[in-house]
Amino acid sequence: MQKTGQPTINDVARIASVSKKTVSRVINRSPLLNDDTRKRVEDVIAELGYIPNPQARALALRRNFLIGLVHDNPNAQTVLNVQQGMLEALHGSEFEMVVRPLDRGSATMLEDLRHFLERQRLFGVLLMPPVSENDSVARLCDAIGCRYVRMGSAVIDDNDHMVASNDREAVRIATEYLIAQGHRRIGLVAGPHGFRSARERRLGFEDALGAAGIALPRSMIADGNYTFESGLAAAERLLDLMPRPTAIFSSNDEMAAGIIHAARQRGLDIPRDLSIVGFDDTPIAAHVWPPLTTVRWPIASMARSAALKLIAGADDGSDLVEEPSLFLSTLIRRGSVAPPLDAETA
Repeated sequence: MQKTGQPTINDVARIASVSKKTVSRVINRSPLLNDDTRKRVEDVIAELGYIPNPQARALALRRNFLIGLVHDNPNAQTVLNVQQGMLEALHGSEFEMVVRPLDRGSATMLEDLRHFLERQRLFGVLLMPPVSENDSVARLCDAIGCRYVRMGSAVIDDNDHMVASNDREAVRIATEYLIAQGHRRIGLVAGPHGFRSARERRLGFEDALGAAGIALPRSMIADGNYTFESGLAAAERLLDLMPRPTAIFSSNDEMAAGIIHAARQRGLDIPRDLSIVGFDDTPIAAHVWPPLTTVRWPIASMARSAALKLIAGADDGSDLVEEPSLFLSTLIRRGSVAPPLDAETA
């Protein structure tokens, strides 16, 4: 009698003349296979119409095929970009993503995270900044046996547990670009306190000004929290100064959009009266007018690499994966920067 049930992983392995482990590696896109074997197994999977059963495997492994994303970030676009990168990495695998906002200021933050990780029985978790910058969070993941990768604006862990960008160097280069245009009164809209990214970007800004012998009065620094509204408020403060800055570096694009709005309300022309540089290169950077000169933060690529690190060895417990840990941010020159009207007094 012909078998009418759903095909199993055993059927795929038998027809493809490989082990179940090899089939699992193909399903999870392991790099430990040659192309011929991968294609042979994929052809059998397609011919049989085999659909993996992650629930059954989860019972065997005592882990769900879930990758968590934990964040406490006020910028929705940043979180969306991370999700995009993770989903690209998980596409075609047995894994799904689950997102968990977390209040890093809560007295029960660590306990809340523990409950989430244990309840969901996650295979691994990507920790976004600023949560990722807390070493206690990493220790908690270790203690309960949950894989983790920390995302940061500087090196915060070993390569297996981290994806990082070069924020300080990137902002130094962006600020040097403003200085090369002739600007010397350059304001800074800083990021929120407690974020490593805010500190790294401010340090890069200060590095460039210091190397050029440009003083940075405290009055030329306005605090923000990575939102449009905080950029608007920070710009009002900086543009009230006499003399006002001829250029402003904003620690992210959302705040830069707020700065543009505030400048326009005062009748200032960008970039003739005020040059602006942002950070992130989110869609808003290309949609504002003039298009925003900004630092492209490769956050989606970082998230993709982090997710691939997390699912590495899902089939056999190994951790062999060749994914980068350091990603370089680059300056994208658009239309929001020009030399100051009076370069000698700028």
